[in-house]
Amino acid sequence: MRVPEEFEVRRRKVEELRALGVEPYAYRFDPTHHATEIHQHFDELAGQTVRVAGRLTAKRVFGKLIFGRLRDASGDVQVSFERGVTASPVADLEGVKFAKKYLDLGDILGVEGEVYRTQKGEITVRVHRFQLLAKGLRNLPEKWHGLRDKELRYRHRYLDLVSRPEALETFRRISEALQWIRRFFLDRGFLEMPTPVLQPVYGGAFAKPFTTYSHALDTTLYLRISDELYLKRLLVGGYERVFEFSRDFRNEGIDRLHYPEFTILEAYAAYWDYHDMMQLVEDLFHDAVQAFHGKETLEYQGKTLSFSRPFRRVDFVEALAERLGFDPLAASDQQLKQAAEHHGLDPRHPRHRLLDKLFDRLVGDHLQDPTFVLDHPLVLSPLAKRHRQKAGRVERFELFVAGMELVNAFSELNDPLDQRQRFEEQLALRKAGDQEIPLEIDEDFLMALELGMPPAGGIGVGIERFLMVLFNEPSVRDVLLFPQLRPKIPTED
Repeated sequence: MRVPEEFEVRRRKVEELRALGVEPYAYRFDPTHHATEIHQHFDELAGQTVRVAGRLTAKRVFGKLIFGRLRDASGDVQVSFERGVTASPVADLEGVKFAKKYLDLGDILGVEGEVYRTQKGEITVRVHRFQLLAKGLRNLPEKWHGLRDKELRYRHRYLDLVSRPEALETFRRISEALQWIRRFFLDRGFLEMPTPVLQPVYGGAFAKPFTTYSHALDTTLYLRISDELYLKRLLVGGYERVFEFSRDFRNEGIDRLHYPEFTILEAYAAYWDYHDMMQLVEDLFHDAVQAFHGKETLEYQGKTLSFSRPFRRVDFVEALAERLGFDPLAASDQQLKQAAEHHGLDPRHPRHRLLDKLFDRLVGDHLQDPTFVLDHPLVLSPLAKRHRQKAGRVERFELFVAGMELVNAFSELNDPLDQRQRFEEQLALRKAGDQEIPLEIDEDFLMALELGMPPAGGIGVGIERFLMVLFNEPSVRDVLLFPQLRPKIPTED
């Protein structure tokens, strides 16, 4: 691949600088202020000396004067290099001449100087001394390049962050949101507990796993598809409220709502049921919207969503029956296959998959404001307790927002005999061809249940989808810093 000419020009500058005794890649620098602090506290700082560091994103030369713009993590501040004021890193080369010759857009600088306001009113640091901290060998992205090319944003996120301050702000707010969620659970007495990513028996969800091999243990292992069964083991062990930000992996397709590596927050509370979990989820979403938007509504992809409490509640079977025109639980397999085909779904799915996919297509996709979908068919929920009043159903809910499922929750099944029977029924479905069901029964988990697990409520929150809604992003890849893409085939430019 051809090396850009600009790269060679800058590489030669690195050699020249070292020949002059200037190291272009420093070890450290001690800033005293960030860019936004200089703007916010100008009245206090005017005439004072500050030290600030950042990337040079603009450079305008006016003879004996150079104006530049430094960008740090907080924002931008203007700097000025002036003949007779700015000292040079090289004794026999005047400071402005040095800056004109050796400083390029993209270089990272540390400057020390006096805060003042220019005749045009721009808050500026008049540079007395400066240090080249890292010489950039490549050009910054063109003005619109990093803004419009989404694949470039995903493939080289650092270019996106460099070229778009709004991208820096988005991921800063995402970091704040993750910490906010963590505090929400800690403040309610939940303990954050780590569970294994590599598992000998994967379970807790329907999915195809990633498989690996441990040479030390001489065994096949799987990247987890869920941490549910391990967190429940902790309830058996005596903890009453536990949660984990679980990085999970499912070897499946990629679209705006699905990605093979994703984050689920799972939380379990002993002595609760799914009604308690519904209240917790309602508080979580309502309070998060209030915290980050200052009101009970937000805009998502052109629609106003209201998170005022209580959230709407709909019955899974009743809502699906209304759209189908018949009771889905009493329907024959042929009826469900015909309905699936009529609505553009693959009719070859097994019965339980057809129920799930028909619901999503006919009901879930159309739920905009936060809505709890309640009391799913038993066949869809092998880890949930049977419903207290509704035969063939379980105590489960999903939260839908903007047509997306964001939360899945149960009154957790703690009867080991019923759980074993459910696992055996699932295994029969696996043998009949459902490849998303785990290969084997987790006997260690059943042993834990046989010791006794208290009644409990549990939830799983899809964090990326939560963040999509909270910050009005259209795709999970817009809230992942480094999403994987297909390898790019090198071309000779």
